[in-house]
Amino acid sequence: MKLYIKYMVSLRCKLMVKQELERLGLHYTSIDLGAIEIVETITEKQKIQLKRNLSLSGLELLDDKKNILIDKIKNVIIEMVHYTDEVPKVNYSEYISEKLDYDYTYLSNLFSEVKGITIQHFIIKHKIERAKELILYDQLNLSEISYKLHYSSVAHLSTQFKKVTGHSPTYYKKLGKTRRGNLENL
Repeated sequence: MKLYIKYMVSLRCKLMVKQELERLGLHYTSIDLGAIEIVETITEKQKIQLKRNLSLSGLELLDDKKNILIDKIKNVIIEMVHYTDEVPKVNYSEYISEKLDYDYTYLSNLFSEVKGITIQHFIIKHKIERAKELILYDQLNLSEISYKLHYSSVAHLSTQFKKVTGHSPTYYKKLGKTRRGNLENL
């Protein structure tokens, strides 16, 4: 039986879900971002308990089909931006459509209707968050970050970065060093 969990976006979330399943005596065959496959059919009592326990950790067991699909879209994007270094061989719309086996227009309209932003804007926000992380890690230069996040150029990354954050990547890097320095002086 497959269950879907909202806000499950990290390895730490996977560990929390694993612990909850074990507490309830449920056996799983896989735990992925946003989805778990359990061996047994979950009872209503177990479902209520799982829902309650997950909510204490900031996670949510999904029941509604639209929300499940929205969460799948978000997880594909999060995995693509944050956890995969490989460049998709097709554009993002085709990649998402292929991964979820749905028409992209349907996915896009549903996502916009439910979330109030476009899939493209959601991707951009995540790419900029990832860029911010990489800038603060200070292991890659802007050209390398631009390439890693599949931007056509540093200028394209810088333009989107400034549009989303209000700052240039260079200014953000200086700001991060200043903050880190201030914390070290405490």
